[in-house]
Amino acid sequence: MKKLLIISPYFPPVNAADMQRVRMSLPYFKEFGWQAEVVRVDEEYTDMPTDILLNESIPADIKIHCVKAFDKARTSRLGLGSIALRSLWFYLKRVNQLLKTEKFDLIYFSTTQFPVCVLGAYWKKRFDVPYVIDMQDPWHSEYYRDKPKEQQPPKYWFSYRLNKYTEPIAMKHVGGLISVSEAYINDLKERYPQIKNIPADTITFGSFLPDMQIADRHKNQFTNLLSAGFKNIVYIGRGGKDMHSAICPLFEAFKSLLNQEPSFYNKFRFYFIGTSYAPKGKGQPTILPLAEKYGLAGYVTENTDRISHFHTLVTLQQADALFIPGSDDPKYTASKIYPYLLTKKPLLAIFNANSPAIKTLIDIGVKHAYTYNGTMNLKNSITGFFKDVLTGNSNIAYNDQELKKYSAYSLTQEQCELFNQVLTDRN
Repeated sequence: MKKLLIISPYFPPVNAADMQRVRMSLPYFKEFGWQAEVVRVDEEYTDMPTDILLNESIPADIKIHCVKAFDKARTSRLGLGSIALRSLWFYLKRVNQLLKTEKFDLIYFSTTQFPVCVLGAYWKKRFDVPYVIDMQDPWHSEYYRDKPKEQQPPKYWFSYRLNKYTEPIAMKHVGGLISVSEAYINDLKERYPQIKNIPADTITFGSFLPDMQIADRHKNQFTNLLSAGFKNIVYIGRGGKDMHSAICPLFEAFKSLLNQEPSFYNKFRFYFIGTSYAPKGKGQPTILPLAEKYGLAGYVTENTDRISHFHTLVTLQQADALFIPGSDDPKYTASKIYPYLLTKKPLLAIFNANSPAIKTLIDIGVKHAYTYNGTMNLKNSITGFFKDVLTGNSNIAYNDQELKKYSAYSLTQEQCELFNQVLTDRN
């Protein structure tokens, strides 16, 4: 049995999107020949929300090592608030101890807290342990360079320069890459010719049936956020102006139907939940202002506060239909699509034509998966979705074989195959 050391600063019960791949893979690593241990930051040093139910999905035999981090209240004065920078020194000390006393075959960085990945190069040099990096998002990116300041992430000036100089350190000796988007891998291999031939694979986040079972067991403890007596269409995930191109066609089609047949379409309500990464109560709406421009403010609710993972799953189950908008960034692929599919609810997805997500949705058999920059009559297509919801004529029939490819089990197998290839290539 080969040993895998996973670096994941956020980990249950912390409710962060970038730990989901690790969490959903842990039950299956052993089956594919890998014994996994996790090094995480103790939740007392994070300011992310927690969800204790996440612990129910973690196998009891998984060894978890906790590290500290510098106090954010102090480091923020220096502009160093990220968990990656605050925990870097503690990761160095703790993993050094582990590698001195135990043999690990591979180190796996699965996080969007990318600066911690620079330690991979150090551990590779000192202990001769290869490492793999999971690119769930771009690390260094030019995407926001020409965007207005209000659309740039907080502290963008600092993070842009930090990423520009730390990414090359980690990429110089990386043994393999996993990414949710092939475009991220292509960009890195073009930027760093020395990694052109290393093992790399595009592996999305998967569907994890145990989560649906946990959510069902605890569904009565969550507040119902939806309106009784209406046809509620729900999206749960981040917002932002980069999604307006996908949301505008939805509002345009609905506005037209509302004007034609108000007695029918007055029954619809739209919910956009958890649209901001800002602390609770401090998020700025990015979807509601768009609804106001269409005169639809009375039909649209935007709750910027994020809700827990299992509250999300329960709310998706309570909805009458679901909506997933894509970003105007063609490399964007929504990791959230698989929980949506498990609900077997009517689903409308609108993406950039170049997003890899749209092909996945079509291959699985999502009836209403469209592109906002394609050649089809999008307004008529969306109208068909509304009519399906109104009449209950949803006909949810997914391609089970295709959907199985995106189960957490199958995707864990793909990760392990890449790990094995990394070890083979170094021998």
